[in-house]
Amino acid sequence: MSILPSDPSPIDPGEPERHGLRTDYISGLENVAQTLGTMAPTGTLGVIIPLVIGKSGNASWLLILGIVAVFLLILFNINVFATRTASAGGLGTYAGLGLGRRAGTFTKWIYALAMLFGVAGCAPSAAYYACLLISQVSGIPNTPLLGAAVTAAVVAVAWWIAHRDIKLSSNVMIVIEVASLSVILAIIAVAMAHQGPWVDRPQLTLEGASPGTFSAGLVLAFIMMGGFESATTLGAESRRAQWTIPRALVRCVVPVGVLYVVMTYLLVVLGRKFGIALDQLDAPFDTIARAHHMPLLGAASSLGVATSYFACTLGSLNAGARTLYSLAEDGGFFGAVGSAHPRNGTPHRAIALLGTLGILAPLGLLALGTSLVSTIDFLSQLAALGFIGSYFMVCLAAPFFLRQSGAFSPKIVSVSAAALLILAGVMARSVYPAPEGPARLLPYVFLGLVATGLLLSRLSRGKSPPIPTR
Repeated sequence: MSILPSDPSPIDPGEPERHGLRTDYISGLENVAQTLGTMAPTGTLGVIIPLVIGKSGNASWLLILGIVAVFLLILFNINVFATRTASAGGLGTYAGLGLGRRAGTFTKWIYALAMLFGVAGCAPSAAYYACLLISQVSGIPNTPLLGAAVTAAVVAVAWWIAHRDIKLSSNVMIVIEVASLSVILAIIAVAMAHQGPWVDRPQLTLEGASPGTFSAGLVLAFIMMGGFESATTLGAESRRAQWTIPRALVRCVVPVGVLYVVMTYLLVVLGRKFGIALDQLDAPFDTIARAHHMPLLGAASSLGVATSYFACTLGSLNAGARTLYSLAEDGGFFGAVGSAHPRNGTPHRAIALLGTLGILAPLGLLALGTSLVSTIDFLSQLAALGFIGSYFMVCLAAPFFLRQSGAFSPKIVSVSAAALLILAGVMARSVYPAPEGPARLLPYVFLGLVATGLLLSRLSRGKSPPIPTR
């Protein structure tokens, strides 16, 4: 695959009666960029994986390996659809093709909410690391007001880029992730070269591991792969979508999954060597870099995590807006949202709606006195519920879709059933035992928002055309 996209000049959308998204516009590399940006691998390495290590200890690498295997099952189910059809509706369209229009509308709302909370949760995550760096460099106090201001700025910039052009979005995301991952890998390579050993017997023998240690980090580990499917929402805009999108998903899930397993193993080695609790550090890579007299790389790692979460904000905004756009096109949301910008070919009204809500949600929680860390936690958990629900619906729909198309096989039933059982277990683990405090209300908040979305679908009273596919 070429490093630089070889796409022609942007296609002029002309002056159709109803402006739509550009077609045959996104290359395979740009599909990879959308998926990679929404997965935010640098942010995951800097935040999520240290928290998993804090919960699962020496068993963390095996837990993450298991999660990667689960996502390969989910990927298989998604690619049942992605290799045969393409639409801006992504997972919602897939569920509708297998289970009917109502299930498709239901799934689109679940996925749109997942991406809304992806925007709302990733923006303060970017702000958290940016504020640490700002305070470290300038001495400006790291206050809630600074966090709120940076959060709003992150969403506003992502909003502008998403509104302007999907190619611009893709280029920004892939540059951010390649640069930030390079810094992280350089820090770990230097640290391991000096500290070693590469063979860590406590991890290889799973010292101290028990079923409880796997369960403790299960939901948290599941979050780290969320968003890998976001390129499916570019189906209406992609060149040879049924070829490029499935391959983009595989080319991200497999290497990123391997990266997570290897980096988890190495982080546990280094944490033991330095006697540090990685999950209790604000910036673990910065700490490791400074321990090896690399302060500039340490600061760059914090910047890399912040920009990685910015890329996730942007990727979530792109995917969520196209899902709302598809809902409106199908008559499941107000028709004005189903119109693209006449010059940019982007779903500008849906982007504006998600961007506005993506700012109001974290700022509202901060205004109520919620800490920045708790705000990130609550919003990320809501996003995770959306991902789990969307994956469940697609895995449920896959065998029915293949039966209708005459390609049914026992293999897909087995893969679908395995994925459904695991997703049901993850969903159950996310609500039982119920967490303490406000977090116990989050599943009910999410269900209430889905019900509100379905009510809006009824109120929009749009005529329901066939599900758009290519």
